[in-house]
Amino acid sequence: MTLEFLQAAAESNHWWALTPELIVAFTALVLLVLEIFLPKKEHRFIPLFAVMALVGALACVILNFRSPEAWSLTPLFGGLMKMSAQGQIARIFFLSASLLVTFLASVCLPRTRMPRVEFYHIVLVITAATMLLAQSNHFVMFFVALETLTIGLYILVSYFRDNPLTLEAGLKYLVLGSLSSGIMLFGIVLLYGAVGRVVDSSGVVHTGFEFPVLASFLQAHPDNFLAIIGALLVLSGVAFKIGAFPFQVWVPDVYQGAPTPVTAFLAVSSKAAGFAVLLTLVNSVFFPLKGLLVPVLSAMAAATILYGNLSALKQRDAKRLMGLSGVSHAGFLLIGVTASLTVPWAATAVWFYLFTYMLASMAVFGVMAHLAGENDAVQDLDSYDQLAKGKPFLAAVLVIGIGSLAGIPPLAGFMGKLLIFLAAFQAHLYGLLAFAVIGVVISIYYYFGWIKVAYFATWKDGKSDEQPATTGTAPNFLGVAVLTTLALATVVLGFFQTPLTSWLMK
Repeated sequence: MTLEFLQAAAESNHWWALTPELIVAFTALVLLVLEIFLPKKEHRFIPLFAVMALVGALACVILNFRSPEAWSLTPLFGGLMKMSAQGQIARIFFLSASLLVTFLASVCLPRTRMPRVEFYHIVLVITAATMLLAQSNHFVMFFVALETLTIGLYILVSYFRDNPLTLEAGLKYLVLGSLSSGIMLFGIVLLYGAVGRVVDSSGVVHTGFEFPVLASFLQAHPDNFLAIIGALLVLSGVAFKIGAFPFQVWVPDVYQGAPTPVTAFLAVSSKAAGFAVLLTLVNSVFFPLKGLLVPVLSAMAAATILYGNLSALKQRDAKRLMGLSGVSHAGFLLIGVTASLTVPWAATAVWFYLFTYMLASMAVFGVMAHLAGENDAVQDLDSYDQLAKGKPFLAAVLVIGIGSLAGIPPLAGFMGKLLIFLAAFQAHLYGLLAFAVIGVVISIYYYFGWIKVAYFATWKDGKSDEQPATTGTAPNFLGVAVLTTLALATVVLGFFQTPLTSWLMK
């Protein structure tokens, strides 16, 4: 039986299914080889290969977008992975986000003396890891992909090693991230201990590491104490990745100290990876524990919304403000995840929200990248004083991005929140809706405070400033094109959601 199992596993090694991940991972290795063999003056062209790999992988995913029936019937690598509609959506999301991160890096890295090729190499490795993570069907694949992602972020957070704030952020993220990984691993071990080894009718041995086996066990034994504790510990580890309460303490310091492209990477890709995994765990593996998950996730969502918004009220650093607002957005997304236990289409609302959040956040971070000085970790709101007077284009993009994050109609962020609210209403989560509305009202204060600084002169020492206090560089043609695209997409999605929602529901 062992030989037959190994043969069946070998037959399921469909490498064609991993073509996008292989393109990205292979290019990551090629970048290091090119750095060795190309002359120093040619190194500036190496990042183009990273961009080409991401574009090629993205085109590969889009061109090979197949029907859900084909995905569900495709076992991969002995059950380590499973192709799904959500997995394809996640691939497109992560590749798109990484392309935008490379754009931000092209703005920020030339101001420093730090190596550039290695930065793009790590971005590609993390991108491949996030795509594998979203398609994992086994706790071994899940943990390996998650740790590859996390270790890469450990390096990127402290990439500007000549900055004390960056080194402090890297150390905090390393310590707390290692702690969360330990908690998650302990939960996985408890789940394995609860399930043990299972022999099916064909004589094949399965373990509690496999998602379908664990789901079947929980369906039969929903009151197993060991499994319940293991599930809660695994969810706690995921909560750290998305910055949910009470695992959000690392967010403000790490977001501030990390280079701006890395902060954007954390805010968008890392958060989305956590929610992709959370949707898989909640709606399939841990679904038999629905009676426990609804109150736990609801309490976490409410506390996350309140903490993120209340903590952001007095923030004067732009990156810390984005971090704490990101915590509140994690709370809104948790409402969607909780609603998905009752309302199936809520998962689509979560992904729609993530796409709108990516567009708005990357627009804001794009403006921040152009305005940042040599000390990337210090971006006080005062540096945006009268931004509209000195750099009207950047001010307009900033307003659209912030407006979408705040949920102001008719921008895309408003529709994202509206879909989450509708899902919560249909799921009868009325208490969470009340917390969500309170969170939106609170967020108006600090979001509009930022807009006020950018468009109006602030009163200092009894008189208003005559000249704008903004510094930084003006965007080049590529920068204008990217920021304009992000802003226009945010506006258009506010009016026309059907193309995206219809695609997400396939």
